[in-house]
Amino acid sequence: MTAAGTGTPLRRGLLLPFPAGAGRARFVVARNATAFRRAWVLLLSGFVEPVFYLFSLGVGLGALVGRVTTDGGSVVSYAAFVAPALLAASAMNGAIFDATFNVFFKLRYQHLYDAMLATPIGPRDIAVGEITWSLLRGGLYSAMFLVVALLAGLVESWWALLAVPAAVLVGLAFGAVGMFTTTFMRSWQDFDYVTLAIQPMFLFSATFFPLSTYPDALQWLVRATPLYHGVALERGLMLGEVGWGLLWHVAYLAGLGAIGVLGASRRIARLLLT
Repeated sequence: MTAAGTGTPLRRGLLLPFPAGAGRARFVVARNATAFRRAWVLLLSGFVEPVFYLFSLGVGLGALVGRVTTDGGSVVSYAAFVAPALLAASAMNGAIFDATFNVFFKLRYQHLYDAMLATPIGPRDIAVGEITWSLLRGGLYSAMFLVVALLAGLVESWWALLAVPAAVLVGLAFGAVGMFTTTFMRSWQDFDYVTLAIQPMFLFSATFFPLSTYPDALQWLVRATPLYHGVALERGLMLGEVGWGLLWHVAYLAGLGAIGVLGASRRIARLLLT
């Protein structure tokens, strides 16, 4: 159906100022960018924590630990071992907190998505737009952290050029699943479950110790966590331990992200359109 004499498609009685089927998620991203335009310090706050961990544990504790043998057989300084894991954690933090706390406020209190759905923007556009914004935020954190690691002499390979795209993939997995999970939350107290999941994952996903140091009975559990795959991918790239096995980590993270996007878009549609 089109507006008389204009050829402009109509949806729900509204004029569309752009072709039907065009990617409308970009308007959700643009809205978030505008909202943070005057709060850039807050936007960059998630970058600080991994840097503190890098210099307190990687450099401080690293002076006592010395060199570490990775699961790939490389012998590197402890700081160089920890840096890729903190890069993955930086991407995780940037994505997960934006896709949970911020999305919950917009969904339950601000009712921003109800307003969006009164326009040509649909549930999938909202999900893709919010997750894309969380990817941009996580990618920004990761790029800044990589620069710090490079200046500190903790980058061992030119493969590290792919570390930021890999971090965006980590952010996709956590941002998509985080937003999907948020649609089930009923109150702010439910966010205790987010902390309950994120904190142990951060500490025990081969972040600070090689996987081989874990008991055999726990190694399978560590391998099942999304952050482990992000850590293994970033560590392989930054230390030059590149092989076909990295593709498994890529597939795991991409698959998890796809499931999260699909689940989040369906849940938003169910919550707001029924």
